[in-house]
Amino acid sequence: MLDWATVMKKFILSLTLVAMVGCSQNGPQLGGAETGALAGSALGAGLGAIIGNQTGHTGGGIAVGAAAGALGGAVLGGQADRQNTRISEQDERLRRQEEELRRQRQELEELRRRREGSDYNYDNQKPPKPYDNGGYRY
Repeated sequence: MLDWATVMKKFILSLTLVAMVGCSQNGPQLGGAETGALAGSALGAGLGAIIGNQTGHTGGGIAVGAAAGALGGAVLGGQADRQNTRISEQDERLRRQEEELRRQRQELEELRRRREGSDYNYDNQKPPKPYDNGGYRY
């Protein structure tokens, strides 16, 4: 049977390894599901070791805790990935709408400049006067 100090040393070593792997920049970036599975398995293994030590089955507690933690962490991490994807899509839609708004504002400004440069008074328009023959002149 393992003593408490050995269990804690292994737990701390496991957490250190998970942190080092998760923080390394040279490897491929892990998604939320993978990161959640790693963190969940480390946490679950630690909790399983504590519970297993109390019941006399440290190894079994570590295994069950790691599996349950990995599953829970993967589920939560996958949900975080989906939420991040939705946020990214909304950000892209917002960026396109802001670009369209900027383009329309430029177009309006150009129309205003053209109107100011014209000698026709758009604000004081009068209806056309009829000709004597019933037609209209503009």
